[in-house]
Amino acid sequence: MMDKVNLAEKFAAFSDHWAPRRVAGYNGNDIRIVKVEGEFVWHTHDDTDDFFLVVDGELDIELRDRTVTLGPGELFVVPRGVEHRPVARRGEVRLINIEPGGTHNLGEGSPQRPVVEG
Repeated sequence: MMDKVNLAEKFAAFSDHWAPRRVAGYNGNDIRIVKVEGEFVWHTHDDTDDFFLVVDGELDIELRDRTVTLGPGELFVVPRGVEHRPVARRGEVRLINIEPGGTHNLGEGSPQRPVVEG
C-alpha cells in the first residue's frame, strides 16, 4: 500500500525544469509533478490528451488559435493531436500532469527526457 504524497516536499526535492517526476499512479496512469520556466517547443501528443493542473504560478498554454492562461488551482486538457506549447513567462510554475503510464512526457517534435520516480 502506498503512503500519502506531500506535494510541497516532492517539489522541494528537485530544482530542474521540464523534467517530470512520477509521484503516484492509478489505473495505469502516472501522476507526475514538474517545474517549468520559460518556453517549451510546439508539439503534439498523437495517442493521449495532455492534462495540466497548476499548483503554483501562472502558465500559458499556447494553441494555434488562442492562448489559455492558468493560475493556481486551474486545469486545462489539450486534446490528443492538438499542437500546443506550454510557456511560463512570469517565473517558475509548478504543475501536475496525469498521463498513461509509460507515455513519453513531451510528445512528437519535442526533446525526450525520461520521467523519474519522485
